Amino acid sequence: MLTLRAGGLLDVDAGEIVRPGILRIDGDRIAGVGGPPEGEVIDLGDAVLLPGLMDMEVNLLMGGRGETLEYSPVQDDPPLRMLRAVGNARRTLRAGFTTVRNLGLFVKTGGYLLDVALGKAIDAGWIDGPRIVPAGHAITPTGGHLDPTMFAAFAPGVLQLSVEEGIANGVDEVRRAVRYQIKHGAKLIKVCVSGGVMSHTGTPGAQHYSDEELRAIVDEAHRRGLRVAAHTHGADAVRNAVEAGIDCIEHGFLIDDETISLMVERGTWLVPTTALADGMDVSKAAPELKAKAAEMFPKARRSVLAAYKAGVKIAVGTDAPAIPHGRNAFELAALVERGLAPADVLRAATVRAAELIGVTDRGRLAEGLLADVIAVPGDPLQDIAVTEDVRFVMKGGKVFVQK
Repeated sequence: MLTLRAGGLLDVDAGEIVRPGILRIDGDRIAGVGGPPEGEVIDLGDAVLLPGLMDMEVNLLMGGRGETLEYSPVQDDPPLRMLRAVGNARRTLRAGFTTVRNLGLFVKTGGYLLDVALGKAIDAGWIDGPRIVPAGHAITPTGGHLDPTMFAAFAPGVLQLSVEEGIANGVDEVRRAVRYQIKHGAKLIKVCVSGGVMSHTGTPGAQHYSDEELRAIVDEAHRRGLRVAAHTHGADAVRNAVEAGIDCIEHGFLIDDETISLMVERGTWLVPTTALADGMDVSKAAPELKAKAAEMFPKARRSVLAAYKAGVKIAVGTDAPAIPHGRNAFELAALVERGLAPADVLRAATVRAAELIGVTDRGRLAEGLLADVIAVPGDPLQDIAVTEDVRFVMKGGKVFVQK
């Protein structure tokens, strides 16, 4: 038995700090909240205990020190990419994020699902990192967002990806692509419905897949019990994705009131990744990409507040490395800056995120749940920025950070 003793702990459901913060840990679970300490005591002083945070959109296989995104698809082989991921996973965990969704590879791997392998290595204790819900390869049409043409206009024949690696056209191919990801360990499906800020071809809001193709992707995933997350910006594309049964919209920068109402009606999730509108470095991007960012980012800042006020279900996601790995808490501060209540932002990073990935064993500091616990130097309900200064990280009862 181990006891964590701190100045307070967050009751996520009530949206309040309970003082003092006492958690008893037995193995990988929380054995009790409050009451007298038992066993070894870790005294964290005036810190406040929170459930381990969750990031619902990362790509651990990209980014990190020395990354040049424009050419990394042709410069990085799978072993190098995995070595990048080891560092990114460690940084993410040490930042207090104990669960993530890794949303889609879009590189040449020979069909291997590297995020599935990364998650297995973390679960085995070989390397440090968060729990990973992997999507395998993102599914996109030829020339669509996350076809590697989003980074550079490669010559024909350079970096051609297979259906197994997510480039799929037509109903038969998208069904095959989904089935392949599931066969090799994907726990959700990522699809690119529209263009993006960093896509070199086309407008960011334009829909890339037909409605028929989207319905086929959703049908294949749902029959196997997997949810579908969709990179989508344009209002029309989001509406059609929602109508097709997509479970979660990533970004949604250009959504309008009609689209928001439909999302509320259907219970569709939004992962707004709003911090990248402030923190994404486009200084070295091509002029046309800078122009897209200048047009879209102000709209992104407004759309998330409109969705929140209307009652859209929101979960935290960063799109790291658009926000650097390890700086994931920037998203929490950005959401509060947009006008969301700190208590709701903390729920979006904990219990709401757990609901999105369909788990009930984490997201709260409660008896019987996984001992995923972090500590910050102050009350996040009063100053959300304290989540950027994590002093203690425990995942599954094991301490990874103690400052």
